[in-house]
Amino acid sequence: MVKPNILIADDHPLLLKGLEGFLKEKKYNIIATCLDGLSAYNTIIKEKPDIAILDIEMPNMTGIDIAKNCKRYDIKTKIILNTLHKEKKMFENAVKFNIHGYLLKEFALTEIESCIASVCEGKPYFSEKIFKRFSHSSDENTNIESLTRSEIKILKLIADEMTSSEVADFLSISVRTVEKHRANIIKKLNLDQKPNSLLIWSQKNKEALL
Repeated sequence: MVKPNILIADDHPLLLKGLEGFLKEKKYNIIATCLDGLSAYNTIIKEKPDIAILDIEMPNMTGIDIAKNCKRYDIKTKIILNTLHKEKKMFENAVKFNIHGYLLKEFALTEIESCIASVCEGKPYFSEKIFKRFSHSSDENTNIESLTRSEIKILKLIADEMTSSEVADFLSISVRTVEKHRANIIKKLNLDQKPNSLLIWSQKNKEALL
């Protein structure tokens, strides 16, 4: 597999250098490093890296701000956020903007390669510690039994990052029907009414849907 072009941004020089050195040693293509958010965002616009690994809290522009702008302006660079923060609110705020990865810095070096590989395959990657802390517990998998075959089929497609329009086209049904199914699934699984809640849940429980 061709290695992706990667930008790294962190306002802590030692952490930035450490991650850069680790990835270069693993033969990844690091095309730029930045010490603040605005420089990172400008470089993303100019260089168009495949992946940007960003600290959440940086001067001038946060990693979440960058993710928000990339979503707003349909910038194709895939965002991986790397953070020391374990607050649920921070995580929920980040996933609103279609981030592709969320890593805790204390585990970053052990998870970063799996994260990059997953993102390159088009699959979001969230640190295992984040899932255990914030996602619904595994005993709620029993709620899957309340789902219809059609709902499970739609959940599988959501896990593959299909939009409602793409699901509708794939299943030859209307978008309105897909949205109705999504609402029913959220209700049955007792999920929060928040963006990406189904994506996060379906990714975490993908094996249970097979």
